[in-house]
Amino acid sequence: MGKKPFGCVPTIHTVVSLLNKRYNNDGNQNNGSTACWFDRVEEKTEVTREVIEVQNQQQLDACFAIRRKVFIEEQNVPEHIEIDDYDRLDSSAYHVLLLDKGQPVATGRITTYTDGSAKMQRVAVLPDYRKGGYGSSLMNGMEDCARSHGYIRAILDAQCHAEGFYDRLGYRTISAEPFDDAGIPHVRMIKDL
Repeated sequence: MGKKPFGCVPTIHTVVSLLNKRYNNDGNQNNGSTACWFDRVEEKTEVTREVIEVQNQQQLDACFAIRRKVFIEEQNVPEHIEIDDYDRLDSSAYHVLLLDKGQPVATGRITTYTDGSAKMQRVAVLPDYRKGGYGSSLMNGMEDCARSHGYIRAILDAQCHAEGFYDRLGYRTISAEPFDDAGIPHVRMIKDL
């Protein structure tokens, strides 16, 4: 998966009135109109977020650093539960990293669930980035990654406090009751990609 930018502003069509003077499109004064019509005005916005599929050990280590901060340090998940056989470059998992201005701020991984769905796992966003759409950007990137690898459905086990977040992204809860995973209540959710 290549880099995916977020936050680009499209080309717009606009009318500009300049101090009641008359101008042509080329900026020269004109006696025929009080407004200047521009066929295209490009607004440039710096793209600060990108989602990448992990390709090397340095990127994978950045994923681990985020997961360590969120799951092991913040949520007290034991390291032997958090890190497993999927956490290698040569595993069957796909690891995804969200960068903001080149800095890793969120991560997730995708494995294949028993029914062939993409299992979205280890979704973690650093505390300072939990507002402003970073989680949605990460999930959109994970879904794009899953589609690029041929998955047509995603499944995840959401911590109960995050169920509403995933619901807003189109996931629906399929577990009848919450269940425990690493001492944290979860619900299973699913979405067609």
